[in-house]
Amino acid sequence: MLDIHSTAERNKSPAKKASYPAQGLFQANYDPSIESDKVVKIRATYELFIDGKWTPAEGGKTFLTLNPATGKPLAQIAEASSKDVDRAVQAAKRAYEKSWRSTSGRDRGRILFRIARILQERAREFAVLETLDNGKPIRESREIDIPLAAAHFFYYAGWADKLEYAVPGQRFQSLGVAGQIIPWNFPLLMAAWKIAPALATGNTVVLKPAETTPLTALLLAEVLQEAGLPDGVVNIITGASQTGAALVAHPDVSKIAFTGSTEIGKSIARQVAGTSKKLTLELGGKSAHLIFEDAAIDQAVEGIVQGIYFNQGHVCCAGSRLLVEESILETILSKLKRRIRTLRVGNPMDKNTDLGAINSSEQLQKIQTLVALGKEEGGDFYEPESTPLPTEGYFHRPCFFSSVPASSTLSRVEIFGPVLTISTFRTPEEAVQKANDTPYGLAAGIWSDKGGKIQKVARGLKAGVIWANTYNKFDPCSPFGGYFESGWGREGGRHGLLPYLEVQS
Repeated sequence: MLDIHSTAERNKSPAKKASYPAQGLFQANYDPSIESDKVVKIRATYELFIDGKWTPAEGGKTFLTLNPATGKPLAQIAEASSKDVDRAVQAAKRAYEKSWRSTSGRDRGRILFRIARILQERAREFAVLETLDNGKPIRESREIDIPLAAAHFFYYAGWADKLEYAVPGQRFQSLGVAGQIIPWNFPLLMAAWKIAPALATGNTVVLKPAETTPLTALLLAEVLQEAGLPDGVVNIITGASQTGAALVAHPDVSKIAFTGSTEIGKSIARQVAGTSKKLTLELGGKSAHLIFEDAAIDQAVEGIVQGIYFNQGHVCCAGSRLLVEESILETILSKLKRRIRTLRVGNPMDKNTDLGAINSSEQLQKIQTLVALGKEEGGDFYEPESTPLPTEGYFHRPCFFSSVPASSTLSRVEIFGPVLTISTFRTPEEAVQKANDTPYGLAAGIWSDKGGKIQKVARGLKAGVIWANTYNKFDPCSPFGGYFESGWGREGGRHGLLPYLEVQS
């Protein structure tokens, strides 16, 4: 139920005090609309998924996964040792050699199609589990993450029997065992992003999800079994950095696909160098929005909010740097302040929530440390202090720093939180120069009503993905990846097949 009152009316009616006050605005109170968690059954303990069976880790080691909205435990998760990693790799190798490499593209496509359909049928269950384990709003899990995960399986199901069109006139073959390591920001989507092309091209998989968000990947194992995927074709092992390192180092792994921090990506690149392993890395970003004075300002402000705040800045391509044409700076700042005062921070299971929980206490502490450093280094800081935060769990208000020099720490470092930096430019050439002044090159957004200007600016930007008058729009048909320290290679689209194929002229 929606209850709208002006500030003056509210002062007359204290009982109708707003939960999310915004000075000078009409303010909306929404009754809680909590998604039920009864649709998912969380087991007390989860084992490793190896060769189609659930098996405990060596020595019975486990670790906790927490609900970041409450800080309370959800389940005990098996912690894979190097011996467990070897068991998983050997299972994947046997499945590859005995069956999967010789399975026809048509039959591989059928199984991928079934996986996609089952994901659609169980979408609500996956969305609730993703939100409980990750902390993102249920609205995002329900409307973005799970549908996109299913879409990737659908898309690559179509490619499985058409690979000759991906590399026309060339001979090709699958690689073998693919080791895949995924992050905590999009757990199920990143799993689909990597598993689907690997299976479509005839490879087998050992997947390691992030230690803070393993639950949807483990639930995916049930879907793979239900879809009829042969035992050992996909194995899911859980653990921390040591588990991932053992997977990267295993001699029977032919391909490594990693999404995560730039520091770990560099370490993996050094480890793989000198071997025959193929490697794709999707790493960090410090992506820029470029707003020109001829842009549709309200649309641009909403794009900024969608690009950095609605996902808590937890997207590697989050538009965390805002470059504004100098003549409209005050207008942008005024509208942006007004807009973020209306954002609701709170229970991720509430369908009205805009910003959910930060994924872990460690990540929240990192954000808080960088914000404190930003205040020390200068710049005008703004956050809606009237926005209440829950008393438990890991939450951070949306905020921004304006008048931030390019040399500041916040302009250089990936924060992975709801923190925006703002600076200005006077010409398109200066905008391009400032946007490219970063060690990253993952994404960018251009806001202008002039198509010619958008095309010219886009040609000058060093970014793997560039959006025009929108932001953070994804499609399985489109390749994704970056330049420089944002990674190597591309995932998604036809390009996403190539890292899983050995191509010969």
